[in-house]
Amino acid sequence: MDEELKCPVCGSLFKEPILLPCSHNVCLMCARNITVQTPDGETPAQSRASGSSDYDYLDMDKMSLYSETDSGYGSFTPCQLKSPNGVRVFPPVLPQRHCSLTCPLCHRSVSLDERGLRGFPRNRLLESIVARCQQNRASSSSSSSSGAPKCQLCDRNPVDATVMCEQCDVYYCGACQQRCHPSRGPLAKHRLVPPPRQAAAGGAAMAPGGGQQPPVAARKPATCVDHEAENFSMYCCSCRAPVCTKCLEEGKHGKHDVRPLAVMWKQHKCQLSQALNGVSDKAKDAKEFLVLLKNMLQQIQENGVEFEACFVAQCDSLIEALTRQKAKLLTKVTKEKEYKLKVVRDQITHCTMKLRQTTGMMEYCLEVLKENDPSGYLQISDALIKRVTSSQDQWVKGALEPKVSSDFDLVLNTDSLLQTILQLDFCHGKVEPGPSVPAAPLLQLEKCCTRNNSATLAWRVTVPTSNPIDGYILELDDGNGGQYREVYVGRETVCTVDGLHFNSSYNARVKAYNTIGVGPYSKTVVLKTSDVAWFTFDPSSAHRDIVLSNENLTVSCNSYDDRVVLGTAAFSKGVHYWEVRIDRYDNHPDPAFGVARINTMKDMMLGKDDKAWAMYVDNNRSWFMHNNSHTNRAEGGINKGSTVGILLDLVKRTLTFYINQKQHGPTAFDSLDGVFVPAVSLNRNVQVCDTE
Repeated sequence: MDEELKCPVCGSLFKEPILLPCSHNVCLMCARNITVQTPDGETPAQSRASGSSDYDYLDMDKMSLYSETDSGYGSFTPCQLKSPNGVRVFPPVLPQRHCSLTCPLCHRSVSLDERGLRGFPRNRLLESIVARCQQNRASSSSSSSSGAPKCQLCDRNPVDATVMCEQCDVYYCGACQQRCHPSRGPLAKHRLVPPPRQAAAGGAAMAPGGGQQPPVAARKPATCVDHEAENFSMYCCSCRAPVCTKCLEEGKHGKHDVRPLAVMWKQHKCQLSQALNGVSDKAKDAKEFLVLLKNMLQQIQENGVEFEACFVAQCDSLIEALTRQKAKLLTKVTKEKEYKLKVVRDQITHCTMKLRQTTGMMEYCLEVLKENDPSGYLQISDALIKRVTSSQDQWVKGALEPKVSSDFDLVLNTDSLLQTILQLDFCHGKVEPGPSVPAAPLLQLEKCCTRNNSATLAWRVTVPTSNPIDGYILELDDGNGGQYREVYVGRETVCTVDGLHFNSSYNARVKAYNTIGVGPYSKTVVLKTSDVAWFTFDPSSAHRDIVLSNENLTVSCNSYDDRVVLGTAAFSKGVHYWEVRIDRYDNHPDPAFGVARINTMKDMMLGKDDKAWAMYVDNNRSWFMHNNSHTNRAEGGINKGSTVGILLDLVKRTLTFYINQKQHGPTAFDSLDGVFVPAVSLNRNVQVCDTE
């Protein structure tokens, strides 16, 4: 309750508090300090704070609220001071005709009339509560200690306090005050006063001879502000203020709703009591909530220790399982090593024995060859030749090759396990036993790639679920960090997405679903398309009479009729230019070059339907054609070795043609929008090659 009894300006207990129209209170002396003058002849503009006000300031006090911002005048004076609690204080000025006062709490301003500060009612109720509170504190202090208050910061043998801080409500001796509460920095705003008993010794707080402080005198009945000799007897409901009988006689409240003061007093007390009951219930709920929060602190500490132990145990079990598997795999490696060593040792022993036998036989044969006795030599030569031949046959192919390799063919693939470990994370919420949604799939980065403006992604399931997976949902953003969109829904685990933008980075993710629901997303993978487009002719979408060669860069036709072939790249934004070279040109045919939709007709000249935009050209002239409409005939044609260039500008949405790197005719088409693929139509008299 102390904060309710302290003045917002000086920070001390209220002394002669007055009630402002905004229902806030200030000391009378503080009100004089914060009263400011407005320029002569200047009337503050009437304004209110946002929201409805409970007071009719014009009717009740003949005062008008105004905002310093609205009026254009601030409350700055050359010598500004600050009160101990930081509220700006101005030097007192005498109430004049044009004076105003700003509430230090809500910052509402009110202009003073000729009565000055006497026009504000004195809050005798608050004054009585402050006096009663001071008396209770004095009695409590005198009953607790017969001597002067002691310093509350002395460690041993506290000495008598010399000052008390009204903001900190702490008693200090001289040394502790200099050490712990210096009058500088943030503490310079605090107000230091003598201890109550010392202040009472020089005043009338204590009775002569050290007796108890006399009880607070009974309050005098409140008197009317306009008629100081008259007590309040009635209450004006319109002005929401007590009035006296003379106020009624003068007719100031003639048309207002005026009721007896006692009746309204009881009624407002009843209203306050009812409001307090509601606040009391909320305060009770708040206390219970605080108890709950404090209990939660203990529970969080206990549960945290328990969860940490469980988490450590789980990690230890994983480490233990990995250690056991490590031991098993090391055993396999050891067995493989011992096997290789045994095979090599046996092969060394066998080869050494055979080499010794062969060497001995060779030495014996050399000695036999040294003999000069023909009959003796011929007697053993046949058998000796057979032995040598048989010994030679023992060194067959493979006998001098190692039976095992020095390299170990065992390969341990840890990529998936390592990625799973890196994806290891907590799941929010308790996991209930029973059917569950699929786990997040694992994108196989080694199989994810881009080609031109196409992207291929592959994924697999990492954790089996009790319910089988019904399918997968692959999502990509727009290549510019925008929203994701579904590009594939199905059971396959490999998907190729075509028609992406060139020189763009796409974020891709995938999730699985089953009859229970949809599982979480996988980790996001970033795929970057090619900076520059390159393409070949597409055999899968070409007409059957089209013949492709030179790795699908050269195209010809078996038919005398025009047939269409498309490129392998699709464009939807940016500027793209490509050229084709005329490798063969017989009998003056008119091939067509341009762009088309993927579903354009393949058995007629390019541009005869509404899904192709082309230029067809012979050896003398050319035309632009779309939807079988021929426009813009231009002189100049093609021959063997000529090049035809196509410029597709999807920024300007135009299509332009070039022959031998010179623009041929005006801009052929504009207002192009959508996805386009390069296209050519030709017959058997023409062969062209994509020069990329």
